[in-house]
Amino acid sequence: MTDKRLLRRAALLLLLGGVGLASMGCATTTISHILAEPLKYTRKDNVHLKGHVTESVSFLGQGAYKLDDGTGTIWVISTRGVPRKGASVRVGGRVRDVVDLGSIMKLPQQVGSGLVMTETSHHAQ
Repeated sequence: MTDKRLLRRAALLLLLGGVGLASMGCATTTISHILAEPLKYTRKDNVHLKGHVTESVSFLGQGAYKLDDGTGTIWVISTRGVPRKGASVRVGGRVRDVVDLGSIMKLPQQVGSGLVMTETSHHAQ
């Protein structure tokens, strides 16, 4: 009996540890952290944010949307379509300086200067 109990406990601990490690790789950050320390985030390939779309601009499957997570806002550039205004989304991508994006696509005039995120994925929630 004790062997089965010990085996179950070990399996449960391994499962919880695996779930914990997997979720660490997908942890979201806040926009205020990105704005406060942009160099820390521009060096990462896969930054995750979660928030609501406050503005959305698209043309022929490309565009940009403004994401607000309650701590700040950032424009997200997409080449796969954009979520509608008011949508709640989780987005993954790379933070970049707007100056670096001129060769990728024409940005909406509202973006102005500053940081943007080029998305690799987004999921409506």
